[in-house]
Parts: sequence; structure tokens; C-alpha cells
Amino acid sequence: MAVPGKKASKQFSSSTQSMASDEDLQVYCQPCDEEGTRLPAHGYCTDCKEHLCKNCFTVHKKHKLSKHHTLLDATRMPKVLHQPSSSTHTGQSDELTTPCSKHPKEMIKFYCLNHEELLCSVCVTLEHQATSCKVNYIPDISGNMTDSKECQDILKAVNSTSDQYQQFVEDAKKMTNKSNSSLKDALSDIRKFRQEINQRLDELEKQIENAVKVIEQENNKYLKAVETTCEDITKSLKTSSGTIKQLNISKQADKLFMELKLAEKTMKNVEGKKLELSSYVIKEHNYKANVAILDFLKTEKSLGTLTQKTLTIKSQFSQIKSRKSSHQGQICVKTSKDKDSCFITGMTLLTPDLLIIIDHDNHAVKMVDISSQSVSDQLQLDDNPWDITTVSSTELAVTRPYANKIQFISKSLKKLIKKHTIKVNGLCHGISCYQGKLVVTYCYPGKVQILEMNGTILTTIDDKNIFKDPENVTCNKRSIYVSDCGMKSITRINWQGDVVGSYSCTGEPRGISLSDDGTVFVCDWKKNVIEEMSEDCSTGKVVLQNVIFPYAVCWSEETKKLLLLQNTVLQQDWQECECKTWHPEPTVRLLTVP
Repeated sequence: MAVPGKKASKQFSSSTQSMASDEDLQVYCQPCDEEGTRLPAHGYCTDCKEHLCKNCFTVHKKHKLSKHHTLLDATRMPKVLHQPSSSTHTGQSDELTTPCSKHPKEMIKFYCLNHEELLCSVCVTLEHQATSCKVNYIPDISGNMTDSKECQDILKAVNSTSDQYQQFVEDAKKMTNKSNSSLKDALSDIRKFRQEINQRLDELEKQIENAVKVIEQENNKYLKAVETTCEDITKSLKTSSGTIKQLNISKQADKLFMELKLAEKTMKNVEGKKLELSSYVIKEHNYKANVAILDFLKTEKSLGTLTQKTLTIKSQFSQIKSRKSSHQGQICVKTSKDKDSCFITGMTLLTPDLLIIIDHDNHAVKMVDISSQSVSDQLQLDDNPWDITTVSSTELAVTRPYANKIQFISKSLKKLIKKHTIKVNGLCHGISCYQGKLVVTYCYPGKVQILEMNGTILTTIDDKNIFKDPENVTCNKRSIYVSDCGMKSITRINWQGDVVGSYSCTGEPRGISLSDDGTVFVCDWKKNVIEEMSEDCSTGKVVLQNVIFPYAVCWSEETKKLLLLQNTVLQQDWQECECKTWHPEPTVRLLTVP
């Protein structure tokens, strides 16, 4: 290496080293040497091209960023100082030249299995520690990626999604043209009717023309948004598809792996766009003449009305996924404080490990610790609660139908605490919350209301042809889903109160929950099954059978688990006792539903 007492130059040539004396051939730890400490080399890293002392050698094997490096012990290490090469890995690491989006000066070299993220060394150090994440060095796991099934599947999915968006644009064009055409027909009818009346009609015609122009502008604005969104996504997916094909042909496994993962992530990101575009409402318009206007022109204030009919794009966006559930355990929710048998009518997750349930017969709200599989706290109410929803990370809202109130509850430390109440105008049952708005269902008579947190009514849907006995409700950004055991259906409405879909059930739908991908899960109390439906309620199927009287269900986005409430007794035992004031003791089942 260098003469003892002097620091080796980084530009020290191999030819000079080969001419060194025996004393100069003694090699030392290069990292320590740079800091002014001279320690004999104990080994050598072929990736870093550095000699290491015993301590550095041990640390090198354990550190996340260097544990994949190839190390040579003292018997195999070179006896002269080697110059670092431009390559830092003996495999294909020279291909790892894609910069990190968060740290542009660092190259992506790692992949986190837990978060499905491509990472640079800084990302690994700051956000993906070994205690919580499983991080792999890309060259170690990408060898079998070329021509792999995963490669073919992702490529196929990318192409399929691209085709779907192209078809969506075509369908949107047809639907918008039909709507605009109907508006033109309505205007033609207006002008024909206009010829039979006097100057007063000019003013009324102008009013309805303006209304039509506004609708046309909104339609064209929607079409432009659809075209822009779909074209951007299609362009991105085609680019990704082309890159994947080229990398696959050129056998660039590392880049192919990263491109596949990026494509996979892009697919997840654009998935939500499908339903978002589908949720837009486009309506067909027809003009209905007011024949009485000829006789009452001076007193009439309207030339007529534009009737509307919603047009729907028949796309392939709403699909039911193939799922296979697996049982993960169950929790008994009966406690020593209970005076009656448990009857659980509602449940919600406050955190991934804290499940809050409603025990109707025991007038209680119970906090269930999923990790310890036990009831950790129990809050008693003055009457029988029915359903519950999460308002924030520490606050919940509970329906109290017999008091016509909604009770707010907070979690402080490990306790549930009663807060304020708001008055409602009916027998409130189901409740759900989204972005500061409450959706509440009522029975006798059946109706649904959208409320502010202070109880102010924003929207009421009380059509007896829509709702009869709506017991439970769930919602997301796009839609509200109501399970109605009287109508034997799941009704989907938008946030303006319009019915935009429905699904017929043969039994008695009760508890209802939404997964993060838009799938709707429903408890069928009568058929003893759990059903799932697509977000637009067009398709559905049974995913779990032989569940004894399921009443409540809840989806965990963080753990991807479905939690459901069932009774543990046999069905014939329940039938023998169904006329008595007795309920079997329920348990919470934990299921993994990918």
C-alpha cells in the first residue's frame, strides 16, 4: 500500500504498487486510513474496491447498503491497493442508472417488498429500515424477470387498460353527441311552438336557449375532460408498453424490473380514474311544450321544461375481482359488564388495531383490541344504540334511534368518552361519514339524509319507491350505498341525492362496507352469506357462505382484512329460540380478502 506513516494517494498506480518493497506491500484499512488511523486490513470488498479492518469488515456485512457486497477474508484478499472501477457490482449493476424521484443524485438500486417501492440508498436509510421493511438489492432478484409470467401479465394488463380508455373516449363521444343532438331537437320544437305566439314568447325563448347553452357547455366541458384524461393515460400506458417490450427484447433485466414495477404502480393509480369518469352524469333532454301558454301567455313565466334521462357509458370498468378469503381468527365480544346477551348491530375501525362495535341490547359501545383479541373498554349509553361511524382518528358518531339523536364519542388514551349529541328528525339507524358530511338512514318511514356535523340537513331522499327499510349505509368520494332489507336491495346514490345504480338481493341485506378499490361487501342476514358487488352495483357474487347470521361488516384498508360479525351457534339452535328474547353470543371474525 503506502509507506507507514504516510497516507496513500488515491491516484497511486498499480504499476507503482507492484514495485513496492515488502514493507510497502503491507495493506491497511482504507476507510480508517482516510481518517488518519492506520489499522491492518482484515479483508477486502470487491464492490467498494477497498481493504477493510476487522471492525469495518464486520460492519460492512451488517449494513443495509453493503450487506449484498462480496467480501474476501485475509487469506483471499489482494495484497496490493486496487483502483476503484466504474462498476459497483459484479452483476448487472452498471445498468442501474435511473435516478430516484426523491433524491435525483442517487440511483435506484433497491426494491421494498412491503411498500412495493423502488428505492435509492437514501430512501432505504431514511424511510425503509430493516426493522420494518424487507428491502432487496435489485440485481439479486431481477435475474428471472426477462420473459417472465409477471412481465407478460403486466404487459397484457397495460395494453388492456389502454384499450379500455380508448373505448371510453368513443363511448363518451357517442353519448355526448346524443345529448347535444337531443338539445338541438328540443330547440327545434321550441322554435316551432314560438311561431304561434307573440312578442312575449321571444323573452321566454331566450331564457330557455340560455339554459340549453349552459348544458351544452357542461357537456362539452365533460367530453374535453374525458378526452384529455383518457388520451394522457393512454399515451402514458403505450409509452410504458413500448419500453417494457424493448427492455424485454434487449434482456435488460434491471431496467425491465423497474419499468414493470412503475407500470404496475401506474396501473393502480389510473384504476381510480375509471370509476371517477364513470360517475359523471350526462343527461338526454327533450322539450315538452306548454300548450296552455297560448291562452295564458301573459300570466305564464315558463316556455316549457327540459326533461332529462341519464345516459350511461357501458364500459368494462366495473369488474368483480376474483377473491379467496382465508380465516385469521375470531374475537368474542361478551364482557362481564353485560347484563343481556350481546346483539352487535354496527362496527367501525378507529385504527387498524382498534375496532369499535355497537352492542344494541347491552346499551354499550365496546372497543376491541384486535392485536390482543379482547374488549379493552366499554362505554354505557342511556338507551339502545344502533350503528357507528369513524369521524376522525379519535372521534366517532353513534345513532340512537329511540332518542332521535346522534351521539358523538371520542377516544382518549384507552377510554371511550361521551361528547355532545345532535337531534335528528326520525328513527335513525345506519350512519356513515365522509369528509365532514354524515349520511344517515331512517326507518318508519324509510329515508336517507346527508347532514353537516352540526345536524344541518343538506339533502333528504324520502321516496317510498326507493327506500322502505334502509338499515345500513356506507360511502366514498363518488357514491353512497344503502342496504335496504325491506326493498331487498343495495341502492347507490350520488351526493346530489340521485339514484345512479342498484343491486337486487334475494335475502335481507344488513351490514355494508366499502373496500379501498370500490368493492362493496354486504351481510345477508337471511341467506347467511357475505356478498360483494362492483362499485356501480352492476354485478355481484357470494364470496363467503355458511356465516351464521352476519349482521355487521368492516373493511380495513391498512391490513386488507375484512372483519365481520357472526353468531357462533348452529342455525337450528337459533331457529328453536327465535321467538324468545335471546340472542346467541356473537364473535368478530377476521378474514384476509385480497
